[in-house]
Amino acid sequence: MVPRPALVPGDPIAAIETPALIVDLVAFDANLMAMADFAKARGIRLRPHGKTHKSALIGKRQMALGAVGLCCQKVSEAEALVAGGVTDVLVTNEVLAPSKLARLAALTAQARIGICVDSALGLDRLIEAARLAPRPIDVYLELDVGAGRCGVVRIADGVALVERIHAHAALRFGGVHAYHGGAQHLRTLAERKAAIDFAADRASELKTALEARGIEVPVVTGAGTGTFPIEAASGVYNEIQPGSYIFMDRDYGDNQPDPAGPRFQHSLFVLTSVMSRRADFAVIDAGLKAHSVDSDYPTVFGRPELTFDSPSDEHGILRGPVAALPALEERLRLIPGHCDPTVNLYDWIIAVRDGKVAEIWPIDGRGALT
Repeated sequence: MVPRPALVPGDPIAAIETPALIVDLVAFDANLMAMADFAKARGIRLRPHGKTHKSALIGKRQMALGAVGLCCQKVSEAEALVAGGVTDVLVTNEVLAPSKLARLAALTAQARIGICVDSALGLDRLIEAARLAPRPIDVYLELDVGAGRCGVVRIADGVALVERIHAHAALRFGGVHAYHGGAQHLRTLAERKAAIDFAADRASELKTALEARGIEVPVVTGAGTGTFPIEAASGVYNEIQPGSYIFMDRDYGDNQPDPAGPRFQHSLFVLTSVMSRRADFAVIDAGLKAHSVDSDYPTVFGRPELTFDSPSDEHGILRGPVAALPALEERLRLIPGHCDPTVNLYDWIIAVRDGKVAEIWPIDGRGALT
């Protein structure tokens, strides 16, 4: 881990060495409250996705505002969150390795733990690991609702797996996991609604089939930052899993807004400095190692006349009208194209307010890939 930045609360932003990952607390806190208020007003459970921030501190703030727990994607992420004091974690992914499942089972000594399954092999392995778990593990049947990634396809297969879950005292049926990741960045509201209407129909079909067998479905969970108002209004989902809303990257900002949901502000930035100048471009110290470009390049916050271009490992090029190009040592904020993998590049988030350092947060799950 990179050492904690040599900063104290009250230091000016100018004291932050660049590139650095920063959060504007005014926007961040507003985003937290907006989602918490949305869920409370609709009587729906909020389980934010921890893979966005990988931070136990942020997760505990979300839970303090009413979230029932967090999601994550990896056992090592769950371990980092639980070690930091998060008491309820759902791994929204399939895990087959016995060694990883044993680690997951051990976490039940400290927190409520859940995991998804979509195969007989995955359930067999989980049953074996759960025999040594201090407390029961919540098991969610993952259903493919249109994303074409994980999840059972045939409703009958899902029912058969849930019936097996009920047969084991060390397991507890948590519900149906019906997340449509592919719908999150469909740009128009109509496209997103069509995708989630299909997902809700699939989840409802499975729920009805299970109830016909006398199996109660306590939770139907899914939804992301791009679609959560649609799931919340569906009458099928009673839990939502948005993650990126706290930061709002450039890609989510490109979506057509949904008037049924709150508007979120960009709060996460890569703080960068100009390190070289030419007559017609500026070079900044934030290149490919400073932010993820899988969802295209970042934009420059508050400077729409500037365009990020031609990154290399440690350099980025800013182009625009000559009169608008920043000077040597000038600082700018980049809005990452994709916040989750950008956060994973850093060990610390520097939270700022009113032009000053306010807090420094460790990214507990940075690099947690297993």
